[in-house]
Amino acid sequence: MSKAKRLIDILLFVSAKKKFTAQEIADTFNISVRTVHRYLLDLSDMGLPIYAEQGRHGGYTVLSNAILPPILFTEEEAVSIFFAFQSLHYYRDLPFNTEMKSVSQKLYDSLQKEAKKKVDTLQSYMAFWNPKRAITTPLLTDVLEAIIKQSQLHIQYESKSGITSKHVQPIGVYAHDGLWYMPALLLSNEKILLFRVDRIHAIEASDESHKTTMNLQQWLESAYEPQHPIRLYVELSSEGVLSEPHLEKAVVLLSDGTGYIDTIIDQGELQFNSSLFFRLGPHAIVKEPQALIQLLRQHAHELLEIYPEPNES
Repeated sequence: MSKAKRLIDILLFVSAKKKFTAQEIADTFNISVRTVHRYLLDLSDMGLPIYAEQGRHGGYTVLSNAILPPILFTEEEAVSIFFAFQSLHYYRDLPFNTEMKSVSQKLYDSLQKEAKKKVDTLQSYMAFWNPKRAITTPLLTDVLEAIIKQSQLHIQYESKSGITSKHVQPIGVYAHDGLWYMPALLLSNEKILLFRVDRIHAIEASDESHKTTMNLQQWLESAYEPQHPIRLYVELSSEGVLSEPHLEKAVVLLSDGTGYIDTIIDQGELQFNSSLFFRLGPHAIVKEPQALIQLLRQHAHELLEIYPEPNES
């Protein structure tokens, strides 16, 4: 085994152990204690903070270190991680944005010449594109750090009714369509509400925490369970089938390329769905529910009032 490989193996071993003796390393790697001391000196010269303790119960301690030991990636692994970071490029705000740019640059710099050439070529032909939002989310990192500590938050939140104070226990944060959202338990009435992080004007974290009944993944799954179920039945043309990714899971595709949706939605989603199906026009014919058909008629009527026939103006 090469010395470089042995050094990396010992580095990983001591970083995990934190406290160890030279004999432990010698036994683990089947080398002499004298060789161990030489390797530890090499690691110390490379920047690993090792402290030697003298005496009968002495040994070595790796001091607290915020720098991770080297990790060996294959060329394909490094390229895939690099492009995973690139997929987030179009988000206006990201938690730990500076660090992500730094990691991405370090990955790129560590690549061999041929791998760099491959990355440069791929960047010319491949992109993870999303419309870049102009909305800023300045408190995103602060909110996330408070959530990690499981702190309760007093927030100043802007809604249609103005800016109000809320006392909440966050469940987590997630990104969707370029915006960040925070489901949180409203402590005044024990209801879970969804907040847009960009609309939070100020936060104050407290040391108190309130045990929630679910984690973020459970909430995301339960968010799709209708509280007031209603049947949705829509016939789709071949273009309608392909038009909206939001509908993909609910679409039943027919052999001629057309399809239909026959599913249950929450009554509170009717307004959202009316805008969606109105945009699809004749490529989505709603058959049920009647309330959704009425909303579509209302949209059409409002549009006709904006654009009347020329002889009516």
